[in-house]
Amino acid sequence: MSKLIEQPRFSCALAAQTTVLAIPRVLPIVHAGPGCASKTFLTLSQCCGNQGEGFGGGGQISSTNTGQKEVVFGGENKLRTLTENAFKVLDADLFVLLSGCTSGIIGDDILSVANEFREQGKPVVAAETSGFKGNNYYGHELIVNSIIEQFVGDVTPKVQKGLVNVFAVVPNQDPFWRGDLEEIKRILTAAGLTVNILFGYESAGVFEWKNIPNAEFNILISPWVGLKTVELLKKKYGTPFFHFPYLPVGGKATGLFLKKLAAFADLKLEKISSVIRREEDKFYEYIVGLADFISDFRSNIPNDLYVVADSEYALGVTDYLVNELGLQPKAIIIDDEPPTETIKDNIKKIAESIGKNVADVLYFESDGGKIQKKLIETIGNSKKAVVFGSTWEKIVTEKNNNMLMHLSLPVVDDVILNKSYAGYTGGLRLTEDLYSGIFKRGTIDKNVQVL
Repeated sequence: MSKLIEQPRFSCALAAQTTVLAIPRVLPIVHAGPGCASKTFLTLSQCCGNQGEGFGGGGQISSTNTGQKEVVFGGENKLRTLTENAFKVLDADLFVLLSGCTSGIIGDDILSVANEFREQGKPVVAAETSGFKGNNYYGHELIVNSIIEQFVGDVTPKVQKGLVNVFAVVPNQDPFWRGDLEEIKRILTAAGLTVNILFGYESAGVFEWKNIPNAEFNILISPWVGLKTVELLKKKYGTPFFHFPYLPVGGKATGLFLKKLAAFADLKLEKISSVIRREEDKFYEYIVGLADFISDFRSNIPNDLYVVADSEYALGVTDYLVNELGLQPKAIIIDDEPPTETIKDNIKKIAESIGKNVADVLYFESDGGKIQKKLIETIGNSKKAVVFGSTWEKIVTEKNNNMLMHLSLPVVDDVILNKSYAGYTGGLRLTEDLYSGIFKRGTIDKNVQVL
């Protein structure tokens, strides 16, 4: 957050208010200037496939709307009063106080305010999410860790065999987050595990969060976001974690994920093998059914692959499209600003494991202007490109009538409910969207005969 960028693909730390809203019956209370909460709602909800306000989101988010008076005299009393009134009129199981830039600059101590309410037995935690501290990936981890430290607290774990906590996609930063978490939970449940998915409609809300210390192990599906959380849980409760470095998409990667998980957790191999066999048989039956279509329309199917997304999804989608559907990677652009060179090096190693041709075209860039320039230069006059990215890539693909597939923020010209590209089900959906896209380009309608 220390530089100006064109067409940003993420927001500030405060925008992680969507992380709070993604937990059923949990509400944020924002200590920030007028408009901060609503603007981050527009960025990470309406511009995320028009996903709407949900439970207490959008314009309904409680905010102190700090002004000149609070800047001069401090705003802790106003936050304290707002929180007291929230308990009178709002129905929630947990409130999370979040600070914006104004309160961060003047030094309001929202942690002490939250502590006052906890001493009264009220469920309140706080996270200092001033926008200048980092982006919403940083804010997401900060909020998750704050809830663990302040709400879950110091307890003695009662480990339950087969219980796992899942830390994966960032709510709303991943436009498919709801569907992705549902598919992850479906696969893990089929493998015989009991899953605390923590976010979305499949979550049991604060019950799951209170149950976090009792997990047999944690699962992290991400190159780097969430790593601080699972390390915290290992230190705090002694819970080991399994780390799979990108979102598994399709038959091959999802099977690999389950096999590595089974080896890590010493799961029953017969059970895991049965799940993989059943899922792969169904998955590849559908894929084989595409043979006639691919034969008929092979000259219209784009082969040049361009991806603009965060590291978790970019790597997962690229793995599937390159190694299972045979697309040729031309530019894989990671836009989530990994915070250290060590993390970037690890992402490069993951790309190399997917394929040397992938690692050779891997780039790190969050500036939309520079991303656009890179795509234009690389695509050139090609009409065989498919770009997985955001609405901003539309201007690039329209030049030569190439194909655009939504994968990353912002997405303003689509409606997303429970769509997912994760796992077995998501891989099929991705394949449908890719091959259906050739008809939407309007270049082959005259070749299609209706009998």
